[in-house]
Amino acid sequence: MKIAIIGYSGSGKSTLAGFLGKVYRSPVLYMDTIQFEAGWKERDEEAAVKLVKDFLDSNNSWIVDGNYTKLLRERRMEEADMIVYMNFSRITCLLQAFIRYMRYKGKVRESMAEGCDEKLDFEFLKWILRDGRSKAKKKQYADTINKYRQKVVILKNRRETEIFCNRFKKLPAA
Repeated sequence: MKIAIIGYSGSGKSTLAGFLGKVYRSPVLYMDTIQFEAGWKERDEEAAVKLVKDFLDSNNSWIVDGNYTKLLRERRMEEADMIVYMNFSRITCLLQAFIRYMRYKGKVRESMAEGCDEKLDFEFLKWILRDGRSKAKKKQYADTINKYRQKVVILKNRRETEIFCNRFKKLPAA
């Protein structure tokens, strides 16, 4: 199974990716580990694209968490058997990002590059509340939903995510 998880920062993409990776016993690629190097330095685009390409080429099943248009997004959407769009409200994303920050403050999450301690700075808050929800970003999500309608699952809140995850808990072990 190939699953692409897209959506807003703080919506729980990485948590869902980890869960689905265990369910399907599939490798998980957290796009933040590709985009960033230690100290929150952005990786060279060519090198980042190569890392994503190598991951996609070398795995028959995968879970990919993240948006990152320049990092083979169209290929990821095309090849995915399922696309999960986490369309949570700004307030929910902000609250979840704050909770995550308090939990991982001074630590590096599994879904982040080594040397990228958890942070909740002004730029990230602005991204959650405004910049990450620009007209262009919303259009990109809408275009993805329209193009891949048959394989898109839209989750709008934690309750819908719990119901979605509970479907997999009832499946026999892979």
